[in-house]
Amino acid sequence: MIVGTVVCPHPPLLLRELTGGQDVAADLRKACTEALEALAGLAPDAVVVVGGHEVSGGCAGGAVPVREFGGTGERVPRDRALPLSLGVARRLLDTVGYARPVHMVTVAWDASAAEAEALGARIAQRPGRVALLVMGDGSARRGLRAPGHLDERAFGFDEEIRRSLAEGDRDGLLRMDPALAEELLVAGRAAFQAMAGAVGRGGAPVRPEVLYADDPFGVMYFVAVWPCVTG
Repeated sequence: MIVGTVVCPHPPLLLRELTGGQDVAADLRKACTEALEALAGLAPDAVVVVGGHEVSGGCAGGAVPVREFGGTGERVPRDRALPLSLGVARRLLDTVGYARPVHMVTVAWDASAAEAEALGARIAQRPGRVALLVMGDGSARRGLRAPGHLDERAFGFDEEIRRSLAEGDRDGLLRMDPALAEELLVAGRAAFQAMAGAVGRGGAPVRPEVLYADDPFGVMYFVAVWPCVTG
């Protein structure tokens, strides 16, 4: 059963060694840490991480490929490297000292809403107390210097995501249009819809809270916590 869900983004700058002397992601990292501490406080038997990737599937471990993003350290072979979304999740969990079992799952960027929802439903069927960590960004088209340049439609799209996260509205997440999300470079669309599927089967969110919603680099980042009532 799902006892709670946390949403975090996955920009490479959450890997501290990439930020240099000035930690430009300090506020975002602090919000992620607070969210994960709240999730750990729900005493889950395991955490399931869901993040976007080229294909859907499970990841049986792996390393964080910091060098791929301009950092230093060990060169990680491609067959052992975690996708960015899962690598950032692994680092965040290590930061808060989470030591219980962690299961990593990817959902394809282009998975349909129905496919993503079904993945979430399968996660909710896992035995024991399951906490869900969902890794996903909003639109990367929120400014002239944004990775995808500026698209005015991004603001309304991201606001609907923020509202859904703030209100615990799983149906709002499921209504996201995959085609428009792709145009707006919304990296978290499929992961958010998997979250909606898991919560729909595993328990209703109570006291949902958005801890962070901002676009410091032209990309919208959300940090949210959904404790759940189960049973």
